[in-house]
Amino acid sequence: MDRSSRRSRRVAPVVAVVAVAALALAGCSSGSGGKKAEGGGDGGGGTAGKATTPRMTVALVTHQAPGDTFWDIVRKGAEAAAAKDNIKLVYSADPNAGTQANFVQNAIDQKVDGIAVTLAKPDAMRDVLAKAEQAGIPVVGLNSGLNDWKKLNLLEFFGQDESVAGEAFGKKLNEVGAKKAVCVIHEQGNVGLTQRCDGVKKTFRGSIENLYVNGADRPSVKSTITAKLKQDSSIDHVVALGAPVAMTAVQSVGDAGSKAKVATFDLNKELTGAIKKGDIEFAVDQQPYLQGYLAVDGLWLYKNNGNYSGGGEQPVLTGPAFVDKSNVDRIAAFAAKGTR
Repeated sequence: MDRSSRRSRRVAPVVAVVAVAALALAGCSSGSGGKKAEGGGDGGGGTAGKATTPRMTVALVTHQAPGDTFWDIVRKGAEAAAAKDNIKLVYSADPNAGTQANFVQNAIDQKVDGIAVTLAKPDAMRDVLAKAEQAGIPVVGLNSGLNDWKKLNLLEFFGQDESVAGEAFGKKLNEVGAKKAVCVIHEQGNVGLTQRCDGVKKTFRGSIENLYVNGADRPSVKSTITAKLKQDSSIDHVVALGAPVAMTAVQSVGDAGSKAKVATFDLNKELTGAIKKGDIEFAVDQQPYLQGYLAVDGLWLYKNNGNYSGGGEQPVLTGPAFVDKSNVDRIAAFAAKGTR
């Protein structure tokens, strides 16, 4: 692939896109299942038509941890694109970066037509992504790795600028009158999570500190947040970096007898209901369905029409957007389908 030519042009940042199938439509299936799976299904998102282009195989590798429903939404978007584009989608996930690299190597060995990958720990992926490039397999990034995708020579990137999202979150805390907050990091070493908390600190006029928890152990998350709130009754906001942690934080607030409010990054069906009830003050939505959809569709467009979004230089930004009581009813309708 001619990566040098696509790096020769710079364009304005792409803030939002509508994924379009530019070629003829008809026939396909996609993968679904557990930690590593493939198979049929339309991802529950519906399709506008189906491609008649030759069958492709695309590997989607993420850092999903067990029980993290955020990634179910990413996957649904990827499956919907695969169903439309006549793509066999192979999904693999593990929070361990070494295992993620092994999944990418497996995809290279299987000679897939494209790879979509998250870069929560980019240094661990460097060598294997270089092998994919040497093998002539196009790779796109999604969700995590906005500061690293070009360094690793990926074709395109679909996601949220976590620093910008964090800064917007800090400003929102100012608007709601927060004075003291704790930012709960549920996966140490994940650069995107660190960037979120750093962004909040940059714009928040109150005081904030990081609290590290083991996101894979929900009872431990609950007890750690509870202990922190009991220790410091002046904390008025808990900043969660994912919907499951946010819902756990709501329980911690109750257990601690705290008056702290919970706000979070990311959505799921349960969390939109919590916003409606007032248990969660607000959330930042990075549109994970769109990230999965655009990553898979982007690989199809590149193979079949030579397209790449952002001119090979700029990311396609899918967020941030705030969800609170003022707009949650509309978002909840989509969340009920598992696509927000």
